[in-house]
Amino acid sequence: MVDIKLIQGDCLEKMQDIQDSSIDLTVTSPPYDNLRTYNGTLNDWTQEKWQAIIRELFRVTKQGGVVVWVVGDATIKGSETGTSFRQALWAMECGFNLHDTMIYAKDGISFPDKDRYQQSFEYMFVLSKGTPRTKNLLADRKNKLAGTVFYGKDRKADGSLHVKSGYGTAVKDYGVRWNIWGGMHNDRYTGHPAPFPEALARDHILSWSNEGDTVFDPFLGSGTTGKMAILHGRNFIGIERVEKYFDIAYKRIEDAQRQAAKTEQSG
Repeated sequence: MVDIKLIQGDCLEKMQDIQDSSIDLTVTSPPYDNLRTYNGTLNDWTQEKWQAIIRELFRVTKQGGVVVWVVGDATIKGSETGTSFRQALWAMECGFNLHDTMIYAKDGISFPDKDRYQQSFEYMFVLSKGTPRTKNLLADRKNKLAGTVFYGKDRKADGSLHVKSGYGTAVKDYGVRWNIWGGMHNDRYTGHPAPFPEALARDHILSWSNEGDTVFDPFLGSGTTGKMAILHGRNFIGIERVEKYFDIAYKRIEDAQRQAAKTEQSG
């Protein structure tokens, strides 16, 4: 049975109770440049706050652990803010490696622009504390050249030839997917203004953690990361300050516990 800890309160305050180097994986989506109202205000997501939260994430992450930071930018007075880049660079200043800059390609566009190409993606910064300990890369991309046998040689800098890697072997049916992820739909309305798809949380959890590891989400929202962590045998810690969202997450995670228990019994 997995361990679950759900905490209502401000994540910066509550994270101080989490032990150093105790989290294997964080999958989270912080507020985007005050695009949404939280706690009745748009103005409490400051640079000082996100810097402190990222610094705390580095402290609580295990060596070899990963933080997946899903974020986008607002457009203000005709210019994108670039906050997402500043957050990634700050994470590197705190000690994280920028292991991968991934793209979440959204299926829909909420607010089309009239003077620019329509925004249809968000960044997924994969930050690691040292080299990621777990790399279960998902190999579900259908290879167009499956079965083809490759032959050939490459010319080295000195002019000599050497055999290409994989010489004489056939291309597999499926390869590791690219770092642009699309085709992920929000499964249903959760009651939260900015949920991300369950498949997105699930696939990062499967990629960067193993069963029995501890997954964390400091911006719990409607509990998507927690639900998918529990359904896939991970321990989970989640923090959410808004009471109504915490209640939604609590119920979804309770339901996931029951579903996981039934699966375990039937297995």
